[in-house]
Amino acid sequence: MTELDKDLPLRADLARLDRLLGEVLHAQEGPQVYQEVKAIAARTPEQRALPLPDTLSPKATTALVRACGLYAQLFNIAEDLHHTRRRRAHQIAGSRPQQGSLNRALARLKEEGVSFAQLSDTLQDAYVGAILTAHPTEVQRQSVLDGHRAVRKFLSLLGSPDLTPEEETELDGKLKRVILSLWQTSEIRHFKLSVEDEIKNGVAYHPMTFFSALPRLYDRLGKEVTAAWGQTPTLPPFIRVGSWIGGDRDGNPNVNATVLRHAFTLQATQAFEHYLSELASLYRELSLSQRHVSVSPALQALSDQTPDNKESREQEPYRRALATIESRLLGKAAELGLAVRGRWPAGEAYRDTAAFQADLATVADSLIAHGSDLLADGRLARLRRAVEVFGFFLMPVDLRQFAGMHEAVVSELFSSAGLEHYPALDEAARIRVLLRELATPRLLYSPYQQYSADTEKELAIFREAALIQQQFGTEAISQSIISNCASVSDILALALILKESGLIRLENGLPVSTINVVPLFETIADLVAATDIMDTLFALPWYQLLLKSRGMLQEVMLGYSDSNKDGGYLTSQWELYKAEQRLVQSFDKAGVKLRLFHGRGGSVGRGGGPSFEAIMAQPAGSVAGRIRITEQGEVIASKYSDPDIGTRNLEALVAATLEASLTTHPSCEADGEVFDELSEAAFKAYRQLVETEGFMQYFLEATPINAIAKLNIGSRPASRKSLASIKDLRAIPWVFSWSQSRVMLPGWFGFGSAVAGFIARHGDEGLARLQGLYRTSPFFQVILSNMEQVLAKADLGIARRFAALVSDRALADKLFGQIEAEWQKTHDAFFAISGQSRLLEQNPTLHRSLETRLPYLDALNLLQADLLQRLRANPDDAEALYAIHLTINGTSAGLRNSG
Repeated sequence: MTELDKDLPLRADLARLDRLLGEVLHAQEGPQVYQEVKAIAARTPEQRALPLPDTLSPKATTALVRACGLYAQLFNIAEDLHHTRRRRAHQIAGSRPQQGSLNRALARLKEEGVSFAQLSDTLQDAYVGAILTAHPTEVQRQSVLDGHRAVRKFLSLLGSPDLTPEEETELDGKLKRVILSLWQTSEIRHFKLSVEDEIKNGVAYHPMTFFSALPRLYDRLGKEVTAAWGQTPTLPPFIRVGSWIGGDRDGNPNVNATVLRHAFTLQATQAFEHYLSELASLYRELSLSQRHVSVSPALQALSDQTPDNKESREQEPYRRALATIESRLLGKAAELGLAVRGRWPAGEAYRDTAAFQADLATVADSLIAHGSDLLADGRLARLRRAVEVFGFFLMPVDLRQFAGMHEAVVSELFSSAGLEHYPALDEAARIRVLLRELATPRLLYSPYQQYSADTEKELAIFREAALIQQQFGTEAISQSIISNCASVSDILALALILKESGLIRLENGLPVSTINVVPLFETIADLVAATDIMDTLFALPWYQLLLKSRGMLQEVMLGYSDSNKDGGYLTSQWELYKAEQRLVQSFDKAGVKLRLFHGRGGSVGRGGGPSFEAIMAQPAGSVAGRIRITEQGEVIASKYSDPDIGTRNLEALVAATLEASLTTHPSCEADGEVFDELSEAAFKAYRQLVETEGFMQYFLEATPINAIAKLNIGSRPASRKSLASIKDLRAIPWVFSWSQSRVMLPGWFGFGSAVAGFIARHGDEGLARLQGLYRTSPFFQVILSNMEQVLAKADLGIARRFAALVSDRALADKLFGQIEAEWQKTHDAFFAISGQSRLLEQNPTLHRSLETRLPYLDALNLLQADLLQRLRANPDDAEALYAIHLTINGTSAGLRNSG
C-alpha cells in the first residue's frame, strides 16, 4: 500500500468537511464570501504572500476570517482521527511497535537485558506527572471544543465500512448540523476568564479522557510486562495528572485561599460523581444470586450492613454490598461538603480512600474466590485503579509563588516580631536567621498584630493548604514551587512560611514536612547557579533532616520559557542540559534522589515539541524513573480532549521515562566544547538583537501583542508590570506574538550565526563534526528537529507585512533586516547539517498537514496585519478588534502549538 493509499480516508474526510462547510458558508453568508474562501484555497504557494483583495466590507472580512479559522479547526480534527486510524491499522496488521508505545519501550528493555527485578524496582520508585496549567494560550471555548468532539464522533462513524446509504445520509446531515452550530457559535469569549472558569475547564478533561485513559494505561502496562517477563508487576499509582490551576499565584492576583478551596471542591465533586456512576453500573452488572455463588464472609458482612433492603435483593449479596459502599461514599461526600446525590441515604463516612479501596477489594476477592475472575477484572478493576490514582481529590494541585513575594512575607513577619530588618541582610545572614527560626516551634505570626493584605493572603493560602491536606490526604497538595528562585535563602524563606502554616512542623525537635519545597530555576544565570545553590542547601544539617521526612527526595523545576526569552533558543536548550548534568552529579554526591520538573510550553520556543523525543534527549541519570512535565495552553486540548489521543500521549510519557531510565543512550559530555562554542555565539547574536535600541517598540508594533493582551484567554495579565521591556513581559505572550506574526523567532534565532561562525573557525572539519552530531546525539537531533518544524511554519514574506506596521520605518528596516539575515543563516545551517533538500523531508505527515492548511493560515495572517493597521488608525474600531481576535484564534488553531 502506498502513502497515497493510506491517506485516502483522510482525503475523503477533508473533502467531506470542505463540502459541508462550503454549503454552510454559501447558505449563511452568501456567494461572495463563499467565492472568496474558495479563491483563497486555490492560491498557489507563490500567490499566498500576495495582498488579499481590499474590496471586502468589514462584515465580509469578519466572515472570511471565521471561515478560514473554522477550516483549520475541522482539518485538525480530521488529521487527529486519521492518526488514530493509522495506529489501529498498524496494530491490526501486527506491524513493528511504533516509537513512543509501551510495547516498543518494553521490547527495547528486554533487548538490553533489563531484568524484571530492575524494572520492578524502577516502577516502585517511579513518578510520571502531566501537570495542567492555565497559562493563557488556549483560545478555544469549551462550547467550541464540544462541537469539535461531535465532529470527530460523526466523522468516525462515517468511516464505518458497513454503512447503508440511508445511514450515511443521516450521519452526513448530523455532521452538517454540528458545523452549522459551530459557525453560529462565538469562537471567542466576550468576557475575561476567571480562575474558577479555568478550574472548571481543567476538571472537564477527566470525564473526557483521564477517567478512561489512566486505568486503561495501567492495565496495559501490567499485562504487557507480564507477557514480556512472565511475572506480574505491582504497579503503584505512579502515573499522575496534576494541576497548577487554583494554586498558582505567580503574577495572578486572582488566586487566593477561597479559590484554592473552590478548586478542591470542584475536583472532589467530579471524582465522587465518577465513583458513584461506576458503582451504579456495577450494581446493575453484579446481579449474582446466592443460589449460584457462595460469597466470602467479608462480602457477606458488607451485604448485611446494606441500606438496600428490598425483598428483590435478598438473594443478591453483591448488589447489597455495593449499596453499602455507595452509602458510605455518600457519607464521605457529605462530610466534605460536596453537593453530590446518590440512591441511598448517607452512611458512615469512609475515613480515607484506603478504607474505600478495602471494601472494593472485598468485592473483588469474593468474586475471584468463586471463579468470577472475569467480573473482577472489568469495570471493578478499573474503578479500583481510579480510586488509587484520583483519590478523593481528583488531581494534586501545586502551589506556586515568586520568590519576591515569599521574601516580602518573611520580612513583614520579622518586622512585626521585632527581629532583624530582613531586606537589609546579606545572603549569609539571611540563611543564619532563617535557620534560627526554623529550629524553634515558636511562631512569628501573632493574631494580635496587623499585617498587609498581601501577607495575610499568602498565609491564608498555606493555612488552607494544610486544612486540605488534613481532609484529603497529603498527596492532595504536595508541591510548593518558588519561581525566580536565585538563592538558598529563597528556599528557606518558603520553608519558614510553611512552618508558620503547619505544613512543616517540629516533632521531637526534628523538622517534618508534608510538602516538597521546589526551587524553579528560570533565567540563564539561575540555571548556571542552580548546582551551587543546591550544594549549599544540602550541606545544611537542618535541611538534611527535612529531606529525611520526604524520603530524601528533592524536586527541582527548570524553566524553559524564561531561559529562552533570556538567552535565545540554542543557549536555553544547552544551559538546561548542562544544569541537569550538574544537578545529577550534585544529588548523587549528596545521596539525594532527584526529580526534575520540566516547565515546557506548547511552542518550541518554550520547550515544546514531541514529549517522547524530549525525554529521550535528557542527560543520563536525569530521569531515573521520575519526571514531571507541564501541559499548557492549547496543548491540553490537542492532547487530551479525546480519550484515544490522550491515552497515546500519556503512554508516550511512560514509555520515554522507562526507556530513558533503563537503557543506554549517547551523552553530550564529549561534545561539550562544541555546544559551548555554539551556545556562546548564539547568545551573542540573540542579545544583540533584543538589546538593539528600539527593539521593544518594534516588537509591540510588528506583532499583535497588544491585541493578545486584550483577548479573554486567561485570568492572568500579559506582563508582570508593563510592556516597557522584554524582561517584564511574560514568556508566553512573547512566544505567542512571534508565532502570530509568523516570525517564530524564539524557536530559531541565533542558531544560524552560531553555526556560520563555527564553520568559519573550523572549516569543513567543523561542518563534518556538526553533521556527525546530528547523526549520533539525541540532544542535537531534537534541537534541529524542533527547529525544523518552526522553520516550516514560519514565513518571512508574511513577517515582512507585519514589519511594515512599525511606525519608524528606519527602525523597521534595520531590525527586520537583522531578522531576515539570521533567518537565511539558520536555513543554510540546517540544510548543511541535515543534508536534506527541503524542510520536513523526513516528516511527511507534518508536511502534508501544513500543505493542507497553509492557504487558510496565510490568509489569516495577512488579514490580521491589515486589521491591525485599521485598528491603529482607529483605536475605537470594535469590529476590527473582534476580527483580529478571530484571526488570533484561527492562526493558533492552524499552527497547533503557538504558545
